[in-house]
Amino acid sequence: MFESLSQKLESVFKKLRGEGRITEANVAESLREIRRVLLDADVNYKVAKQFIEDVQKRAVGQEVLNSITPGQLIIKIIYDEMVKLLGESKADIQSSQTPPTVVLIAGLQGSGKTTFSAKLARFLRAKGSNPLLVAADVHRPAAIDQLITLGKQLEIPVYSERGAGAVKIAGDSIDFARKNVRDTVIIDTAGRLHLDEEMMQEVAAIKEITKPHEILFVVDAMTGQDAVNTAKAFHDRLDFDGVVLTKLDGDSRGGAALSIRSVVQKPIKFIGIGEKLDALEPFYPERIASRILGMGDIVTLVEKAQEQFDQEKAGKLEEKLRKSQFTLEDFLDQLREVKKMGPLSQVLGMIPGMNRLPDNVQVDDNALVRIEAMIQSMTQEERSRPAIINGSRRRRISVGSGTTVQEVNRLLKQFEEMQRMMKRITKGGLKRAMQGMRMPMR
Repeated sequence: MFESLSQKLESVFKKLRGEGRITEANVAESLREIRRVLLDADVNYKVAKQFIEDVQKRAVGQEVLNSITPGQLIIKIIYDEMVKLLGESKADIQSSQTPPTVVLIAGLQGSGKTTFSAKLARFLRAKGSNPLLVAADVHRPAAIDQLITLGKQLEIPVYSERGAGAVKIAGDSIDFARKNVRDTVIIDTAGRLHLDEEMMQEVAAIKEITKPHEILFVVDAMTGQDAVNTAKAFHDRLDFDGVVLTKLDGDSRGGAALSIRSVVQKPIKFIGIGEKLDALEPFYPERIASRILGMGDIVTLVEKAQEQFDQEKAGKLEEKLRKSQFTLEDFLDQLREVKKMGPLSQVLGMIPGMNRLPDNVQVDDNALVRIEAMIQSMTQEERSRPAIINGSRRRRISVGSGTTVQEVNRLLKQFEEMQRMMKRITKGGLKRAMQGMRMPMR
C-alpha cells in the first residue's frame, strides 16, 4: 500500500538529507514538491494546503535552521503532522454497558460492506466477544447468501428473514441476540452504486429502530477523492462514528487515507488489507504514517508474527538450530508460517527502508509458492539430507514442482548458505543471522 506515494516522498527526503545547510528557501522548495506529491496522490486540495502550512510553520523555526541534522528534523516534523492528519491515536469501537452492542455498517454498493461485516465479527470474537451477523441488505439478491456463507466459514450465526423488510430484520435481530446471549450485533445494510435517497431513508430508519452504539462507514480506498466526497454526503445524513477503508492493499496513492478524517472529522477505525477474512487491521495513525514515509511498521510486523507463530514449534526449532539439525522440512514449516502473515510484499512493506529498493527490483509473491512446491517434490530423505540430491534427482524435483533445474539449484545453494549461517548461531546471535537471510525477489 502507498507504494507510489512513499517513493515520491522518499525522493524529496533524499534531497533534504543531502542539503549541507537548510534555509527557508530550500525548505519552501521541498514543501512545494511535497504538496505536488500529495495532490498527485489525490489528497483533497484543502487538506494538502493546510498540511503544508502546518509543516512550514514548524520547519522554518530557528530550532530547525540551527539544527545539526536539519533534514532529518524536517522529516520528523512531517511525520508528526501526518500523524495528526491521520488522527493521532487509535480509535476503538464504542460498546454498550448493557449487551448487546449494536454496530451498524453503511456504505455504497461494492465498497466491501458485507465482507467487512464478517471480518469485524471474526476480529471481535478473537477479542472475546460473542457476535451475531445480521443480513439486512434485502435489495442485492446475493447479499444475504453471501453473509450466510461467510458466517458458516467463521462459525458465527447470521440472522436473516426471507421476504421481510430491512428495518424489521434489523429490529428483530436485537431481540434474537438477547435471547441467544450474543453480546454484539453487526448489521450489514444495503448500498447503491451511487448516493440514493431511498437508501439513505432506509439506513436512517434502521438507525432509529436499533439505536446503534457504533455506526461505521465503509469506503473503497482506491476511489480516492470520490471516497472522501461520498463519506461527507453519508456523514451529513447519518452522522457516523468512524470510517473503514477497504482495499487499502491495492491503494498505492493514499489520497483517501490522508484526506477523509480531516474532511468528515471522524476517525478511521479499521483498514482492509486483503480479501481473506483475517485481512483486517485496526487503524493506528502513527504506524500508517511510518509506512507512508518509508519508515516501516515493525510493531505491526511483530504482532502478526506473534499471532501466527506457534510457541511450541518455535522452541523445537530453536533446539534444532542449536544442534545444527535445521533441515529443508523445518525450512518448509517456517515458509508456511510466513505465508500466514499475508502477501510477502505486505510483510516486507513493514520493514524500514524497503521503499528505497530500485524500481526494477520487485518482490515476487509467488516465490514462496515455488519454493514450497520444490520442497514438497522431494522425498523425506532428500529433505533431511539435501547433499544426496544429484543431477537426476534435481531434474525429477523440477518436473514435479513445475520449476526449472536452475531454480532447484538456487534453492539448494541458498539453503546450504543458510545452514552454514545457522551453525554460527549462538545465544544472542540470532539477530545477526536473520540479517544475512535473503528474501525471494525477482
